[in-house]
Amino acid sequence: MDPVRNPYAPGAGQRPPELAGREKQLAAFDVVLERISRGRPERSVVLTGLRGVGKTVLLNHLRSAAIAKSWGTGKIEARPDQGLRRPLSSALHMAVREIAAAHPDPESVDHFLGVLKSFALRATADKGMRERWQPGIDAPAVKGRADSGDIEIDLVELLVDAAGLARDVGVGIALFIDEMQDLGPDDVSAICGACHELSQDTAPLIVVGAGLPHLPAVLSASKSYSERLFTYHRIGRLDRDAADHALIAPAQREDVEFTRDALDLLYETADGYPYFVQAYGKATWDLAADSPITAADVRVAAPTAEEELAVGFFGSRYERATPAEREYMRAMADLSGDDGPIATSKIAAELGRKPASLSPARDGLIKKGLIYSAERGFIGFTVPHFGRYLRSQTD
Repeated sequence: MDPVRNPYAPGAGQRPPELAGREKQLAAFDVVLERISRGRPERSVVLTGLRGVGKTVLLNHLRSAAIAKSWGTGKIEARPDQGLRRPLSSALHMAVREIAAAHPDPESVDHFLGVLKSFALRATADKGMRERWQPGIDAPAVKGRADSGDIEIDLVELLVDAAGLARDVGVGIALFIDEMQDLGPDDVSAICGACHELSQDTAPLIVVGAGLPHLPAVLSASKSYSERLFTYHRIGRLDRDAADHALIAPAQREDVEFTRDALDLLYETADGYPYFVQAYGKATWDLAADSPITAADVRVAAPTAEEELAVGFFGSRYERATPAEREYMRAMADLSGDDGPIATSKIAAELGRKPASLSPARDGLIKKGLIYSAERGFIGFTVPHFGRYLRSQTD
């Protein structure tokens, strides 16, 4: 069929043509927005899940929902090598600009922007880099607020002030943080501390984070009360109805149908993971001759989808690992027939090594986002079917 009309979109964070199976999370977030808008207390939100389940897509959709309610919004993607001040100041600047026109007192807005500028400049002041980088904030820096150098103190003051602007306008502010598990320990502690302060004041500002399955443990290690600061949503595979809908609805808009056998095989091959649903759907569309798409079309297209996944989804991640890290992951794959979490003691036994000697490889893989600590003494792949991929490379 015509590849130009192909509706499927496998891509990192790329919105699929049909956001299927996330109705529960969308409805819950609408309640959060409405409650905060009415001055009701609510918690910030955290989405967790493996790679390829659509966390970033959902995060962007939640942001769109906030924008539709006239909220101020900003988004950052956390990185292990970057502190929180610079990206968060840019995101918050964007959020405040979205609500500034409706604020009754422009001088209050300018004062806050001055506080925000001081907060941002602390990112480089301690390194003697003030002249190399200036935040794009058209206001003079205000000294003595959110600029102490202690990120937790400064972030609490900054977000409390931002929430005050939003309250004056009668809306809220939502800050979206993708890859939240990559924040440094001090920054995680600061986020938790700020959310705690905001919740006590019923302030109209929330943080919406997304990250790998161990993100709740990262937050809990920072602040023991973190489980009460956030509403957690575990994002997983699509059930059969949702996966079918993700394929059928876009095709119907192009006057194309699937046979039941084709949908059966597509669900089996994609295993309900949204990224795989899009990848197999796209390859099948391109290779199918006409409608309806059949199981035979899926079988012909599957090797093409698998080849693309092997290069872009699995292979690119595997190439980032050192030889020692690859050895560790291969042992994980050999021990995990269903790609579930594996005991670190079993990995050590498989490799004939002492657990302590494998710590550098394990820690390196965690920092690279290839594995995560599922629970004490267990680790798992962050990418679904990664163990299956590794086993196919050695068979």
